[in-house]
Amino acid sequence: MERDQLADFLRRRREAIRPGEVGIADGPRRRTTGLRREEVALLAGMSVDYVVRLEQGRSSQPSAQLLGALARALRLSDDERDHLFHLAGHRPPPADGVARLARAGLIRMLDLLGDTPAVVLSDLGEVLAQNRAAVLLMGDHTGFSGDRRYAAYRWFTDPAARAAGVPEEREHHARRLVADLRAVVGRRSGDPAVTGLVDRLRAASPDFGRLWAEHEVAVRRADRKTFVHPGVGPLLMDCETLVTPDQGQQLLVLTPADAEARERLELLRVLGVQEFSTGAAGTPAR
Repeated sequence: MERDQLADFLRRRREAIRPGEVGIADGPRRRTTGLRREEVALLAGMSVDYVVRLEQGRSSQPSAQLLGALARALRLSDDERDHLFHLAGHRPPPADGVARLARAGLIRMLDLLGDTPAVVLSDLGEVLAQNRAAVLLMGDHTGFSGDRRYAAYRWFTDPAARAAGVPEEREHHARRLVADLRAVVGRRSGDPAVTGLVDRLRAASPDFGRLWAEHEVAVRRADRKTFVHPGVGPLLMDCETLVTPDQGQQLLVLTPADAEARERLELLRVLGVQEFSTGAAGTPAR
């Protein structure tokens, strides 16, 4: 770990970001054009004291998870993120597989979308990043571990995930999840991360096995889904998916499909983040 170089890199990246780039108002009393340490701490979900110690070269070695949070907070490019990992004495996340971080360009798009709910997903349905509007709508889906990181696994193994949606949409949603996963298997033929997930799903869920045997294939690019929020009720949302050129990551953008959904989404913005379980508002509409 190169503490001095790491400290210098983090400090310079923090000072290079304008608050407006991450959705923070400049304010009349700001003495620097960059972010404050407490703002980085808030964006990364860590203590201000730890950010200070990192920038002063006094910290213990940060974990890979913590480095990923810093990379997202500081809007690092892929090259900058890899450099951050090297300075901290870690190997950067692989270019493929389940351990990736959301691409810097997609993170910036999340910021630009503002009050429109948006999510960055891996091709296996792992939520890599969400903007605040998406957290308000569906809860924070970035904290799952193990196979529960994947939307399909939660859907077919966790009754609460299915119960969060409306009954009349469940079969359609299940088929779309399976068909999309089948397309990933075709693209990543022989990848143990993918084949292993499929094998575990087949063992855990007869319903998944039934749909998998039908061999339907479809990359999900557009759909419509009802999100049932515990505070404001059901919201019918149009789901548009933008896929990166290598099809490794997706930007899911959710827009109200009718006037009622628009009103309820606006109410969510007013209410702010509510205390509810991560799975209570449904799974990302992949």
